[in-house]
Amino acid sequence: MDFLDQVYLDNSIKSYCIVAGIILLMLILKRYFSRYIAALLYRLFHRIWKNVAKQNFIDLVIGPLEWFLSILIAVFAIDKLNFPSAWHFKIYGHTLDDILTRFGIGIIIISFTWFLLRIIDFIALVLENRAASTADKTDDQLVVFFRDFLKVIIGIIGILMLIKACFNQPIGNLLTSLSIVGAAVALAAKESLENLIASFIIFFDKPFSAGDTVKVNNITGTVEKIGLRSTRIRTADKTLVTVPNKQMVDSAVDNWSLRTHRRAEIKLELAGNTSATALQMIINGIKEKFEMDNQRIDSYTVHLTEINKTGNTIQAEYFTHPIAMEEFITMKESYYFFVKKLMEDNKLVMSNANVIDELLSRIAPAE
Repeated sequence: MDFLDQVYLDNSIKSYCIVAGIILLMLILKRYFSRYIAALLYRLFHRIWKNVAKQNFIDLVIGPLEWFLSILIAVFAIDKLNFPSAWHFKIYGHTLDDILTRFGIGIIIISFTWFLLRIIDFIALVLENRAASTADKTDDQLVVFFRDFLKVIIGIIGILMLIKACFNQPIGNLLTSLSIVGAAVALAAKESLENLIASFIIFFDKPFSAGDTVKVNNITGTVEKIGLRSTRIRTADKTLVTVPNKQMVDSAVDNWSLRTHRRAEIKLELAGNTSATALQMIINGIKEKFEMDNQRIDSYTVHLTEINKTGNTIQAEYFTHPIAMEEFITMKESYYFFVKKLMEDNKLVMSNANVIDELLSRIAPAE
């Protein structure tokens, strides 16, 4: 017992053993304590969201929760020891005791902020799963947006708490100073703030959402992500184009995914010597083709639109339901083949063909 009562650096060996035992016991049992606390927190979340997966929650929070509990208990245990009088010296006007105390508080704040960030990730995961079950894709991107926004807010609060606890700076005065600095930064970062405001406009006005195919400023592609500053669009060439949100709000955005119909046309310029009977037969043939395909064709018009010295123009315009682009292109191709065969069966030629034949006859020597 005399050995345990011996004093080194103003603390007995017994005190060192008790503190070391507490820390060692915590390191051994931290996994069990963390899982128990995580299970209690899970019950709270499970009351709000019935379809919460317990394992997903534990996997997300167990790591930061272990660190937070270990650091918290270690700091409180070490705090019970007497600070050695031999270590009472100053570094830049601050005692080592004060520096170590503030360092410990700072570690606790950092680990607790990390834990809160994981809680936000879990809540976002639950909301993403719920949003994925709905047909509307806007809520999917909205969850990601607010997850990132809340994480930034918590990060800023954590930094302010660190400044208050570790550097003993009044947050009120700091916020006043930050407001002045913020005004200067706002002027310098005018475009970034405009993009941030534009991101809120996009989410609440909903001109487009993730997954929509849009055309803006000669850029056409699928929206992959709407961020705090920019919108990412995957083009047909599989490149990823980043467009500032301000441009997405200020420019005319053509949302192809919200179209109610797809439009296409067929324009035939037949030779000028084509008979009226042949022209009427071509028009009737195209109309019959559209009528047969009334499951996909919503409406159509076929007319002889022009007669002049160079030829006769037949224009067919039709609207389909908003089918997939590949199906739309295949359908257009089938109509072109049909019209081509119809012309071949009736031995009709395009107006340009007569012009070319006439030019060739002038150039070629007469036999």
